[in-house]
Amino acid sequence: MQANDSQVLVLCVLADGPLHGYAINTAIADLTGNRLGPGSLYGALTRLEAKGLIESLEGADRQRPVRLTADGRELLEREMRSMARVAAAGLKSLGLEPS
Repeated sequence: MQANDSQVLVLCVLADGPLHGYAINTAIADLTGNRLGPGSLYGALTRLEAKGLIESLEGADRQRPVRLTADGRELLEREMRSMARVAAAGLKSLGLEPS
């Protein structure tokens, strides 16, 4: 996965707790400054659920909140640690200190 990958973004915002689709996209917009298109967001949710990385919860009305599974949390941690190493190496190569 890549840092801007829609699946990684969804996993990141779900790390704080369960959210429904609109709230996920709002949290992604707060994080990145950009919203995902409906196809990207709901495609990512479908793929993540099929992989067992998120699971649906009972929702009110049409809202269907989802949350990270234990496998999803483990994958997110591995991805974040990997991205942190890449970012640190890139910043060092540029003569910059990681923040």
